[in-house]
Amino acid sequence: MDIRQVTPTYAVSPQIQPGDIDALAEAGFTRVICNRPDEEVAGDESSATIREACAAAGLSFHMIPVTHAGVTQDLIDQHRTAIDTAEGPVFAYCRSGTRSCHIWALGRAGEIDVDTIVQSGADAGYDLSGLRPTLMALEQARS
Repeated sequence: MDIRQVTPTYAVSPQIQPGDIDALAEAGFTRVICNRPDEEVAGDESSATIREACAAAGLSFHMIPVTHAGVTQDLIDQHRTAIDTAEGPVFAYCRSGTRSCHIWALGRAGEIDVDTIVQSGADAGYDLSGLRPTLMALEQARS
């Protein structure tokens, strides 16, 4: 498992397995968010299987699939709420971690400075520079 810390309370990674959940709990995460649609995975990687493993480990689980159709405001709001209502650090995953990083960034525009958002993504290994115009527009709209 490749955990990439975006902020002190939010991390992302590529696809996880049920056997990874105990390590997430031991690392202090309290909530897992799946941003990968079940249509992209098989068997042991399904959201139902990961949800079961989370329940067994005492972690809450949210399914917020981001498809290739794009990120909607509703998905951004759901993701932000899932982070903001967690009782501790949040871990999100998708195929590569990119969608989980992008949806976080879009949800934080207007709250966190755009340069800080882009740098946080870079520090975690994700290039958010292409989102800069969208982040700046969202920042302006939310201020």
